[in-house]
Amino acid sequence: MSVAFRRESDEEHKEPKFEIPLPSGPNLVTRRGLTLIQAKVAELEERIAICENDGEIEDARRELRYWLTRQSTAQFAPPPDPGIAGFGTRVTLLFNRRERIVDIVGDDEAEPANGRLSFSAPLSQTLIGGEAGDVFDFGGTPGAIEIVAIDSIEE
Repeated sequence: MSVAFRRESDEEHKEPKFEIPLPSGPNLVTRRGLTLIQAKVAELEERIAICENDGEIEDARRELRYWLTRQSTAQFAPPPDPGIAGFGTRVTLLFNRRERIVDIVGDDEAEPANGRLSFSAPLSQTLIGGEAGDVFDFGGTPGAIEIVAIDSIEE
């Protein structure tokens, strides 16, 4: 039979699935962040146990490998000095003259729409090390940010 008439398997045409990329740098977490990671691991283990479709199982296992790695590499950041913006702090600031509150947290805990910013985000990087009263340029705007208050977010 000619090679032209040979049916190739569907597997040969699928795109390869790579591992979920890990954020660079240390895996700093808050207590809440570690709890969220542990909950995600438990959720995925349950999903794998009840899945019947091989594709869904493989997708869940791939995601589980990511979260198990994040769980095993998680480390609590040392608490910042009182009054200094850093990992695990809630910063009240004026951003272009509008009050805003942001929590500086780990990569996996970040929810920018809810004011939880990763410590590696540009705004967090600008704030880290700052104190109440400090003013920073941001986004090309001079004096765009003023820190009003800094508190701990540890529950």
